[in-house]
Amino acid sequence: MWSHLPALAYALFLVLLPVPALSAAKDRIAALAPSALVLVLDEKGNELVARNADKPFVPASVNKVVTAWLAMQVLGSDYRFETHFYLDGDRMLYVRGGGDPFLISEELALLAAKLVDATGMEPLTGIVLDASYYPADLRIPGIEKTGRAYNALNSALAVNFNTIHAVRRGKAVRSAEKQTPITPLAISQFRARARNGRSRISLTQQDAAVGVRYAGELLAAFIKQAGGSIKGKITTGSVPGGLKPVYVHRQSRALSSILSQMLIGSNNYIANQVFLEIGAHRLGGPVSLKKSLQVAGGILAEHGLAEDIHLDEGSGISRKNRFTARGLARLLHHFAPHAKLLRRSRGGSRYKTGSISGVRTLAGYAKTSKHGQVRFVISLTGNTGRLRFRLLQAIERGL
Repeated sequence: MWSHLPALAYALFLVLLPVPALSAAKDRIAALAPSALVLVLDEKGNELVARNADKPFVPASVNKVVTAWLAMQVLGSDYRFETHFYLDGDRMLYVRGGGDPFLISEELALLAAKLVDATGMEPLTGIVLDASYYPADLRIPGIEKTGRAYNALNSALAVNFNTIHAVRRGKAVRSAEKQTPITPLAISQFRARARNGRSRISLTQQDAAVGVRYAGELLAAFIKQAGGSIKGKITTGSVPGGLKPVYVHRQSRALSSILSQMLIGSNNYIANQVFLEIGAHRLGGPVSLKKSLQVAGGILAEHGLAEDIHLDEGSGISRKNRFTARGLARLLHHFAPHAKLLRRSRGGSRYKTGSISGVRTLAGYAKTSKHGQVRFVISLTGNTGRLRFRLLQAIERGL
């Protein structure tokens, strides 16, 4: 009988058909969390759901999506962090850190084998560690002086995310990872700061040089595993002027892979290492938070987001980061080509979580049956995060 309807009436029928389902989804979301911030936009930017969407919110680790987007803009998906090695006439090895956020044990094993090939089997007379690419007084807002791994200090030269993963039984300390040799500094740090059992601690907040020295100890252990040897001490200092690199190690992981690990693992250390590199890459070293905020602010302004995305640092650990839902949704439009870097839900959605005391956030791309892929932003107050995913399911199933 629909063939007897005028064309205009039929078209209006088709437009209005989804409205009951959309209304039901809105009611479901309102019933689940009446005070929540929820914004959902379709691919064309039309608002499907908008609850409390005009109130600025603390993004927590959703902040890392912005850092990832900025890094893609400035550095590019195939960017590789570098660590430079120098050898003088006395066979003193100098190591200049370049802020590589992924110098983990497996990377050190690759690096050490190539380094021994480049320097030869004759014993090294010592190692000098140069971390001057990062100022000694660099501090990231929101990073506290605790032993918790998410509070690890950022550094030009650090290994395993500037943390130690080990097992303590009384005074005995062993590595919790088969791939990571235990070192004297790791043992002393665990004896002084860790309880019995397995744990991961950040290196001391009082002296950034402790992390650098640990990097040197672990590098020395891997050099020995690769067949090299070291007769002298491990110290900190500067690379002598005029000395040319004997080996430059380019991180085996491209930036896109590092960003995926950062987003899925929500690693604050990686996020701020990447964020600091954004400023130094554009404006020159050494790194500084001011440089990175300047570069980030310029890019956000170019995309009309300067008023909606306020950054204090790159990880989301600072409560002074402030977003608007509509601003983040617009940024998600730009980040969409990189959506696969995000964690995937069972329903096929891609998302990033954020959690700090009193704040629970969720944002990304929801897969819906009626509207395809939609962009969403969710922000809740409180300390339970399950409700975020119930809201996401309501979006997936109801839109």
